[in-house]
Amino acid sequence: MSLQNKKILIAVTGSIAAYKVPIFVRLLIKAGAEVKVIMTADAEHFVTNKTLAVLSKNSVEKDFFDDEGNWNNHVKLGLWADVFLIAPATANTIAKMATGSCDNLVMATYLSARCKTIVAPAMDLDMYQHPSTLRNIEQLKKDAVLIIPAEQGELASGLVGDGRMAEPENIVSFLHTFFS
Repeated sequence: MSLQNKKILIAVTGSIAAYKVPIFVRLLIKAGAEVKVIMTADAEHFVTNKTLAVLSKNSVEKDFFDDEGNWNNHVKLGLWADVFLIAPATANTIAKMATGSCDNLVMATYLSARCKTIVAPAMDLDMYQHPSTLRNIEQLKKDAVLIIPAEQGELASGLVGDGRMAEPENIVSFLHTFFS
């Protein structure tokens, strides 16, 4: 099935892997999807909201209130989406999801979304293999969150192993499969 007219809400969190997000946003738009992006404050250290706004053709929100004091309605965002994709999903975000912690727009949207949530983990090898991270990922699976497995390769630390966020083409392929 095509991604034509599918509403995909992407949450970007604070990982170096955020550099891949503009690529898969562009691929999703080319495939006919409608894309909105939200992000954590830390994500802006790795990719700008202006880049993502231009590529998604929508404003990008990161706070509960915009510059004019208007509320960014996390409930409305969660109801709009056919799928909620958190990519990259850091160890911190995965832990918050597993425990229901709600301290930012991404987490408020996750907790109020009625659509399926998919995460693409991205972190260093030791973080990805840490028992607490593995336990949190297992909890997300129990909560019916779909996981796009991290890939193996060179990591930002220079280590080689599991922890790389899936490549943009693999994320888009996962979404094609999900919607078919």
